[in-house]
Amino acid sequence: MTQPRTVPTAPLTVATVQATPTPGDVAGNALDAADLIRQAGELGARVAVLPELFLCAYHPPTLAADPTGTDVAADPAGVVADPRLDPLRAAAREAGVTVLVGAAARHPDGRRTIAALVVDRAGAVRVGYDKQQLWGDERELFSPGDRGATLLVDDWRLGLGICYDGCFPEHGRAAALDGAHGYLCPSGYLAGSEHRRDLYYAARALDNTMFVVFSNSVGGVDPWRFNGGAAMYDPQGRVLARGADEGTAVLVATLDPAVLAATRAAHSMLADRLPDQGGPRMSMSG
Repeated sequence: MTQPRTVPTAPLTVATVQATPTPGDVAGNALDAADLIRQAGELGARVAVLPELFLCAYHPPTLAADPTGTDVAADPAGVVADPRLDPLRAAAREAGVTVLVGAAARHPDGRRTIAALVVDRAGAVRVGYDKQQLWGDERELFSPGDRGATLLVDDWRLGLGICYDGCFPEHGRAAALDGAHGYLCPSGYLAGSEHRRDLYYAARALDNTMFVVFSNSVGGVDPWRFNGGAAMYDPQGRVLARGADEGTAVLVATLDPAVLAATRAAHSMLADRLPDQGGPRMSMSG
């Protein structure tokens, strides 16, 4: 069911992060994430987005060799109690920041997923979303998620995606039809993909007249070397903040509901969208 298209009542300051995790070192990466979260809080952020699989690092050889060491376990309600994440819990509480961070999650039914963990401002950790669109060899290690998810922060509705999800217009559109004001995408783009990295998420913003927050890993060793470029886009796909292709960065921007309202008034694609595209198509020769 399509949610009504409301507008939040107050701005929301968000941080997107690019950083270099260590393959297989969940405890060490959690400590690094905690430091990045505190930096985001000091910059005024109320939400922070860290890259795909950040807690274990996006390094398929390590993920394949040591799933027990690289995965976090979720209970039937999606709650993650792993003590290695205690620094994350403490940082979210102390900074008053809601955190979205990538992890490999092991579910009670045996499924292993690429997950976006949500750490709330009280420090509770749960699986917020499982990546639906798996890319390439990810299919050999992980199962796809089977549903979308929307994170509610204050009165903002933030659709969740992970990396390759954002390459599919339908994924962002599903979030927008659920009333999303923004779309958060922890990602892992490899060196050489800069054109696609900078195009897909700007397009999802304009397609759906919503803010988009893209985070990415950076650095590493070929063939698993990542290209940074973490960014935030306004509802017309214009850059609010962008990181360099190298180096750690915590980037902050404020999502303004007045900009959202003005954009949707001027560019009414969501309101004008046809319920279908006209049924059977006509073919003709030229």
